[in-house]
Amino acid sequence: MSNSSSIRHFLLLALADTRQLQLLHFCLLLGISLAALLGNGLIISAVACSHHLHTPMFFFLLNLALSDLGSICTTVPKAMHNSLWDTRDISYNGCAAQVFFFMLFMGAEFSLLTVMCYDRYVFICKLLHYGTLLGSRACAHMAAAAWASGFLYALMHTANTFSLPLCHGNALGQFFCEIPQILKLSCSHANLKKIWISLVGFCLAFGCFVFIVFSYVQIFRAVLRIPSEQGKHKAFFTCLPHLAVVSLFVTTGTFAYLKPPSLSSPSLDLALSVLYSVVSPALNPLIYSLRNQELKAAVWTLMTGWFQKH
Repeated sequence: MSNSSSIRHFLLLALADTRQLQLLHFCLLLGISLAALLGNGLIISAVACSHHLHTPMFFFLLNLALSDLGSICTTVPKAMHNSLWDTRDISYNGCAAQVFFFMLFMGAEFSLLTVMCYDRYVFICKLLHYGTLLGSRACAHMAAAAWASGFLYALMHTANTFSLPLCHGNALGQFFCEIPQILKLSCSHANLKKIWISLVGFCLAFGCFVFIVFSYVQIFRAVLRIPSEQGKHKAFFTCLPHLAVVSLFVTTGTFAYLKPPSLSSPSLDLALSVLYSVVSPALNPLIYSLRNQELKAAVWTLMTGWFQKH
């Protein structure tokens, strides 16, 4: 038996037992990371360099791409290192830092998705007031609030998680330091604190989720009142990428953190974590660029300009 004061490192989940499979996992993680870096990097560069994309929707999309890059860079490099060098170790401080930054980027992402939902609501339901409600200063304040809420959320969860006494060893059943896996190592008398941590996180996430659902109910009601079929389709497909990203992020993340213990299994836990922490940030640029002609045109101009210079 050990407690948190004697733990100097944690053991992460080994993704494979054989050397060949370890190298295969390294290549897969490398490919996903490069795709995420390329996709999100192109969005950030295109929005920053194209003046006609300096609108609230693309400003928030730039911030979302930054949070996606941050979450990928927080978890995947260590997993790649462990697969390449056949190790499982992560230091106690490194684990705490990984939890903090991962929760920072995940909290900021959920807040940004909520703000982006408000942007779509104002654009469709209150178009005449769009410039007033979502001016440059208001957008900057909302983005700053999203990042600040992510910071406070991460600080609260990290401080509470690592203040718990750990009595069940140091082996984590995940490829990165995930809070539910650390809570499994805590002592039985810390159950009340574990419930409090989960409850606070659930209430904050549930509040954002209710706001998103309410906004989309209003959006779809407004879309159905549009007389032309072309207008309906344009308004609907404007919201579709955001709705797809929200659905993927919320369903996988919520189920990973709030699923009952009876449904927990190592393979399911791993699959869910890969979906919301790796696949979702890598897919977001593709989802947003598929239906957005302005963004695709800006990315294409950026890429052709770069190739011409080189």
